[in-house]
Formats: sequence, structure tokens, C-alpha cells
Amino acid sequence: MSRVGKQPIEVPSGVKVEVAGNKVKVSGSKGNLETEFRPEITVAVEGTSVNVERKNESKLAKALHGTTRALIANMIVGVTKGYQKNLDIVGVGWQGKMQGTKLVLQLGFCHTVDFDPPQGINVAIPNPQRIEVTGIDKQAVGEFAARIRSSRKPEPYKGKGVRYDGERIVRKAGKSFVGGGK
Repeated sequence: MSRVGKQPIEVPSGVKVEVAGNKVKVSGSKGNLETEFRPEITVAVEGTSVNVERKNESKLAKALHGTTRALIANMIVGVTKGYQKNLDIVGVGWQGKMQGTKLVLQLGFCHTVDFDPPQGINVAIPNPQRIEVTGIDKQAVGEFAARIRSSRKPEPYKGKGVRYDGERIVRKAGKSFVGGGK
């Protein structure tokens, strides 16, 4: 039995969970999310909790049991609290700014790096070296933040680049003069 999958998901007040066929729809104060699950899994709403069970003991059903439960739990958290990823830009003269809805980054290239946030994702720049990505879909927020980070990953020698807030960069020592020799 999956340790994650067998735990019931508590549904807070103000959140509505509907199961229709192989689809789960979660509605809350911040919006609506919908996902499909495989036929090897059953989802049942019982009062103020959601139970996820598998129909058989196949390897695929065992693998999907905990995953499906985690996805539904993430949807419930998303429509109540939302998700946020913070990124820091480290580098002299490197900065980010918003032009309309477009995120424009100056990262030491001869050109700017532009991003259009997908539907349901909000981007805020409290200062030129900080980017805040927020939304109700955990996967979409993480994916968009990862796309921003991949535009200039932190390098290990000076630590310059776009990094997640609190991310620790393993630093390397540069070349050192060994001495002598012709």
C-alpha cells in the first residue's frame, strides 16, 4: 500500500471537489483546476475528505496511487493558498523588468531575454534583482520558474546567474598559479 496514497485528503471549507468519470475538478477562492486520472485509480469524495484507491495491484496502479493523491492535494492547496516561486538575479548590471505582461531580462547577453507568462501565471518584480512567480497550478508555476532560471543558470566560479531564492550554489576555486616551468 502506498504510504502517500492511503492517506485521505482533507478538503477545507470553501473548496468544492467534483469527480466525474476520470476527471477531478477542484474549485476554490483563487480559481478552478481540473485534471484527469488513469482508469487504474478510483477517487471518491466522502464528506470533507477525498480518498484515492487503486482498482488492482498492478505495478502501474501502485505507481499512480501516491502520485494521483499528491496531484489532487496540490490542486486543493493551489485553489486555497496558491503557489509562489522567488528567483534572484545575481550579476553586475543584470536585471529584470516588466513591459506590459512580458518579462524582460538583461542577463549580460548582447540581447534581452523575453518571457510571456502562460495563462494563470502572474509575474511581479519588487526590485530589479528579484522575480516573483505566482499562480494556482503548482506544476505551471514551477515550470515557468525553471524556464526563467535556465535562461542563465548560476555558474560555480563567481555565482552569477538566475537562482531560486535560498538555492545554494556550490562554488569552485578558480585556476591557481602552480609556478615555474617554461
